[in-house]
Amino acid sequence: MAFYGDYFRHPGRMGASGEQLTGEQAELAEDLARAWLERAATDASSPRERAEAAAELARVFELPGQRQGAGATQRRAIAALARVRWFAPFGMALAERFVLRALAQVTGYLNDEQVRAHALSQVELLLTPDTRVLIGHSLGSVVAYEAAQRMQRPLPLLITVGSPLGLRTIVYERLRPQPPCFPASVARWVNIADHDDFIAAAPDLSALFSAEQPSSAVFEGAWTVDNGAKPHLATFYLNSREAGEPIGQVLVGL
Repeated sequence: MAFYGDYFRHPGRMGASGEQLTGEQAELAEDLARAWLERAATDASSPRERAEAAAELARVFELPGQRQGAGATQRRAIAALARVRWFAPFGMALAERFVLRALAQVTGYLNDEQVRAHALSQVELLLTPDTRVLIGHSLGSVVAYEAAQRMQRPLPLLITVGSPLGLRTIVYERLRPQPPCFPASVARWVNIADHDDFIAAAPDLSALFSAEQPSSAVFEGAWTVDNGAKPHLATFYLNSREAGEPIGQVLVGL
């Protein structure tokens, strides 16, 4: 397993606290917060969660005179997300820390060249001629996708779970290379999203990443699963048939 989480905690490096989200990073965090709220308001299976998210959207983004600069809006968006039940199963304080950390890490990877280079290098250290499966969860799916794009050897299987790759103006348009396309090295790409995983705000990647797909490659870009009470949890995704079956097929050579 590639590890790069400690890089977000280096003193002076973006991602440790909300005060460091400034300028373009704060605007990106605001856009990301809004995308999560919009997904919850339209697609949550629970009517209560849909209503909560819709109310928070109206409170933060639609009421007259609400916009007071990126920093102020970003702080309101974080508080709004924390009030939605999906993000706050253990209370407001933990929810706000979770939302802030998630926003900071995504914006850090997309805006800080050193963070991006370090994360990719940690993945690439583990990619050998024997590698048959590359799995990425959440922000890790963005790193895995970009690492697959840089591979010079065949990769039998790429699996992305709980992925924000399909967030149009936030993630998709900042991916490398541009425009985004199917990784040439990949023989089979399986993307899996829980219906209630709002981090995966665009759970169907098929239309966004089919460009340049080799005729022999397989793209299963829109599998959905039910992870129960923890829709974004990586271990719940990996316990699903949709993840386990293609991994088993590749490892036994089917």
